[in-house]
Amino acid sequence: MSKPYQRYFSTPPDPQYASTDTTDTNWPVYQFKTENIATTNYSASKAVSDLDLISVVPNPYYAYSSYDRNALDNRIKITNLPVKATITIYNVNGTLVRQMTKDEPATFMDWDLKNFAGIPIAGGIYIIHVKTDVGEKVLKWFGILRPPDLNTF
Repeated sequence: MSKPYQRYFSTPPDPQYASTDTTDTNWPVYQFKTENIATTNYSASKAVSDLDLISVVPNPYYAYSSYDRNALDNRIKITNLPVKATITIYNVNGTLVRQMTKDEPATFMDWDLKNFAGIPIAGGIYIIHVKTDVGEKVLKWFGILRPPDLNTF
């Protein structure tokens, strides 16, 4: 833009804009074109770069999250996932804690902080491995869990 965005008055009308129509109340009028802009159905390079967006929230987890549904529920989310993904969670010793498979359009997956047997995990550091059709992403997660308070009922 050659002129800053402010009102311009010209008497007689500017020959470049010979119209005497003042419906724009003398504010500058700008034009742009979208002829060369189009959506792409699938881009392999974009899918690979989207792996960097995958994250786990909240991280760190300090005994409470807004995702928790009640006093006995602990929950985190793994976000920005593609339609198909396999999420494998390990503790720092490399022991498999849980494996979850995602095959739905939602872009996140909840983990209820329980192992494969439905037992709540211990607080500590966990490694989350996300495998997709286009690549893999490794996340680190730290959580401090609270003991269940059964007196809240």
